[in-house]
Amino acid sequence: MSHETFFIYLILMAGSTYLIRAIPFVLVRKRIENRYVRAFLMYIPYAVLTAMTIPAILYATASLWSAAVGLIAAVVMSLIGFGLMPVAVVACASVYATEWLMSMM
Repeated sequence: MSHETFFIYLILMAGSTYLIRAIPFVLVRKRIENRYVRAFLMYIPYAVLTAMTIPAILYATASLWSAAVGLIAAVVMSLIGFGLMPVAVVACASVYATEWLMSMM
């Protein structure tokens, strides 16, 4: 990844996390009572981070198949309730194992 791409991603993520949360404080003086607006403002940073991370995951390995296996392993582990470190280790190990198995074929 080039420096320009990294800084573009950094600015987009900072903008999505800071501005989306700061604009309501500037524009609205009282507490936002609408639960749909509050949920929207709460989940926007996660949606933007996911939209930027998933393509990077899929194209970070030598094969799209091994990336998909790693992504699926990470999602399953996180849904089960494991923490960040075990999820990362299992995802990396599954990508490595898939790449090794594909090289054997």
